[in-house]
Amino acid sequence: MDDIPARKADHIDVAANRPVAASISPGWDDVTLLHQSLPEINLSDVDLGVDLFGRHLQAPIVIASMTGGHPRAEEINRTLARAAQEFGLAMGVGSQRAGIRRPELIPTYAVARAAAPDAFLIANVGAPQLIAQRDEPALTDSEIARLVAVIQADALAIHLNYLQEVVQPEGDTDARGCLDAVRRVARTIGVPVIAKETGAGVTRSQARALRDAGVAAIDVGGAGGTSFALVEALRAADRGLSSAEDLGKTLADWGTPTAASVLECVGLGLPIIATGGIRSGLDAAKALALGADAASIARPMLSAALEGYEALRQYVRGLLDTLRAVLFLTGSPTVRDLQMRDHVITGRTAEWIRARGLVPKLLG
Repeated sequence: MDDIPARKADHIDVAANRPVAASISPGWDDVTLLHQSLPEINLSDVDLGVDLFGRHLQAPIVIASMTGGHPRAEEINRTLARAAQEFGLAMGVGSQRAGIRRPELIPTYAVARAAAPDAFLIANVGAPQLIAQRDEPALTDSEIARLVAVIQADALAIHLNYLQEVVQPEGDTDARGCLDAVRRVARTIGVPVIAKETGAGVTRSQARALRDAGVAAIDVGGAGGTSFALVEALRAADRGLSSAEDLGKTLADWGTPTAASVLECVGLGLPIIATGGIRSGLDAAKALALGADAASIARPMLSAALEGYEALRQYVRGLLDTLRAVLFLTGSPTVRDLQMRDHVITGRTAEWIRARGLVPKLLG
C-alpha cells in the first residue's frame, strides 16, 4: 500500500501529459446525426436536463472518476467538483482504497463534497479490491460503506479495470468470485451501484450478468479514449520493466470501442453511461443518440483542471454549448427527443452491429 500515492501521482502525470490515447477509434465518426433544415424549435428553449437515479442533472454529463489518494489530487478534485456544482453535473472520484489504508489521504476525496454540496457524487472502489489479492485482504462491507460516507456519495462505482491490472507490475489479477462480490456490495451498500469499465468496454452478456447481480447502471468505459494499458506501459518503461512495457503496448487497443459498447448494453433496463473517447459536445450527443443516458469525460476535464478553474469552466461551457447546438440542429428540445431521432451508422461500428446481431435504428 505504501506505493499507492506515488502510483496515483504517476497516473496524473502520464494521463495528462503523455501519449496514452488508444489508436483504435471509439466509433463516434461512424455515427451521423440527421440535420433538420427546419428544426422548428428555439435554441434558447433547448433543455439539457436529465434525471439519474431520481436526481436531476442540468446536463447529461459526468465528470469521470479520475483521481485521489495523493496530495496533488486534492486541488484537482476541488477544481472538478466546483465545475460539477456550478454546471449541475455529476462527478466521480478516483479509486478510494488509498483512503481506507491511509486515512491521511481521505481529504483528497472528501474535498469533492465540500466543493460541491449539491452535486451528484459517485464514490469509487475497484472490483479487484473486493477480493483477497495475495497478502492483501478484501475490503470489508464496513470499509466500503466508509468510502461512500466520506464523500456523502449518491452512488458507488465499482470499476472493472482488469486490463490495467494485468499490465501493471503491481496489479491485482485474481478475478475469481468478482461477480459474487459485486452482487454482495449491490445488495448491502444502500446506494445505487454503477459497474464501471475503464477502457475495455462491456459486452451484452457481461452487462446482463451485472444487471442480474443487482447493479443499477453500466458505465461502458469503452476502448478508444485513454488506454490504461498504455498508461501502465509508460510507467513500466520509466522503471525499466520491459516485459510489462511490451505487454501494455500490445494490448493498447484491446477491448470493445465505446460506440459499439453502448449499443451492446442498451435495452437491458439499466441506465447507460458512455465513457471513452468523448472529447466534445458532438461526441456526447452521438453517445446519447445511440441510447446512453449520460456521457462521461475524463482526460479533457483533467487537462483543463490542471490549468485552473477558469480553463475548466471554459471547456465545460464550450462542451454544453455544442451539445445544445446539436440538439437544436436535430430538432430536439430535450435529450429524450434526441434519443428518438434517426441517425445513420456506418464504418466499423456498422460492421460490429451486423456481426453481433444488434438492431439499431438505421444502418448506413
